[in-house]
Amino acid sequence: MYKFTTLYRKVDDLDAVDNFFSSTHLPLAELLPGLLKSEVSRIMGQPAGESRFYLGYELYFESRKAFEDAMKSRPGVHLMINLTPWAEKRLVTWFYAESFEEAVGENGRDEEE
Repeated sequence: MYKFTTLYRKVDDLDAVDNFFSSTHLPLAELLPGLLKSEVSRIMGQPAGESRFYLGYELYFESRKAFEDAMKSRPGVHLMINLTPWAEKRLVTWFYAESFEEAVGENGRDEEE
């Protein structure tokens, strides 16, 4: 699986972040062809205390090619056009990654022991 992650930083006007995310980012992302699933995370903190991030959004695709095709689509182009000013102002961090899942048992380890 391949994913595109966007992390929004904490800013003074969190309502502006919520408004942009709910009115622009989320609706455009939901139109991406080949999107398998998405996850939204309200970031509550980090091990050492408060996090500098506020919101995370992950988009999952079958493969890198499926992701690249989605970004070339009309919604993908519009999404990137709208996200770029946020990235240029360093209000978002984004990255692409291969994603793997592993089944775990009750004790947090593989079932076979």
